[in-house]
Amino acid sequence: MKLRFALILFCAFFIFSCSSKPPATSDDPAAKETKPYKYNLSFIAAGDNLFHDTLINSFKNADDTYDFSSIYTEVKDIIQKADLAFINQETVMAGSQYGYSGYPAFNTPQSLAYTHLETGFDIINLANNHAMDKGESGLISTLDFLDTIKEFTVIGARKEGKSARIITKNNITLGFLSYTHSLNGIPLPKDKPDLVSMINKPKMTQEINELRPLCDFLIVSMHWGAEYLLEPDQSQTEMAEFLALHNVDLVIGHHPHVLQKADKLQRADGKEMFVIYSLGNFASHQRERERVIGAMLHVTFSKQPTGYTVKNSENGKITGKEELHLNAELLPVITHYDRSFRNTKIYPLYAYTDELAASHGLRNVSMEFFTGVLNRLNIKIIKQNPFN
Repeated sequence: MKLRFALILFCAFFIFSCSSKPPATSDDPAAKETKPYKYNLSFIAAGDNLFHDTLINSFKNADDTYDFSSIYTEVKDIIQKADLAFINQETVMAGSQYGYSGYPAFNTPQSLAYTHLETGFDIINLANNHAMDKGESGLISTLDFLDTIKEFTVIGARKEGKSARIITKNNITLGFLSYTHSLNGIPLPKDKPDLVSMINKPKMTQEINELRPLCDFLIVSMHWGAEYLLEPDQSQTEMAEFLALHNVDLVIGHHPHVLQKADKLQRADGKEMFVIYSLGNFASHQRERERVIGAMLHVTFSKQPTGYTVKNSENGKITGKEELHLNAELLPVITHYDRSFRNTKIYPLYAYTDELAASHGLRNVSMEFFTGVLNRLNIKIIKQNPFN
């Protein structure tokens, strides 16, 4: 009986072992399946950096040098911790031979660029209405100087070549284009029609269509609209619709010198485009309370596959369809200066106090006023350092 029972067990084991799959080995592609990965890239964008005479002169040292670093100390930690940071540099930095000047034809000491580098900015936008304030030679001199700082990516103006710029970080590729609506009546040189990128729909269509397949996210910087309007005008909203039609991901607006709302527009491909119509001023000595509150846009770009993926053993690449998302929120900032227009410093609104507001060079600023401005912007407001 025992022999018969043992024979039955042996046959059953033989049958099931022959019909079962062998365990996966390290050479089996199925063993290389991985859970969905996710890449993130943090991005900060600041608005108009506009250096008036009083701002320049208040940071002049006894030896005729200029040190602007203290302006940004309260926001430096935020900017440095971002993977990439953008600023609209509203003024050229052509050199002392052009004379340092504020409104209406700006030229800022070149030491400001080193402050930008130390503060953590990577992307310098020059497509704005003051790009030609010192003529063709002044802009060329600015570009030559910025070329010496290899950490910078300059957009919106160039001595030659195409306007698009591509940056890849954290396995995410960002494409950048930049345009301005005006050069304050100063014409571009006939032999350099692309020295500054102007708003021109046929040209923009060509450049966007060329760049779109080369990047995960396409970002367009727009110097547009009318100064000091609290709402975007028709030219801005119509241009935003045009950009959405061409499947842009993010539009960074500036020039009005005041904060304007954010919006999401339906793209031609069914996805959404995010637009902030104006980030307002970053550093300036403009003297109206609507112009001392600006913002930094904080964006998180993410890339993730839709499901499980398999790593290719030959080239190590991960295959599978990827989903792309961006999340945008606004970090308000206050440009503070005293009654003598000195001691200029940019504060995040969450670090600004009633005591500082009471000592501002403008007597009619208040925390209540700043809160009222933010209530019309249609975007999540950050109330602490996003990187803490």
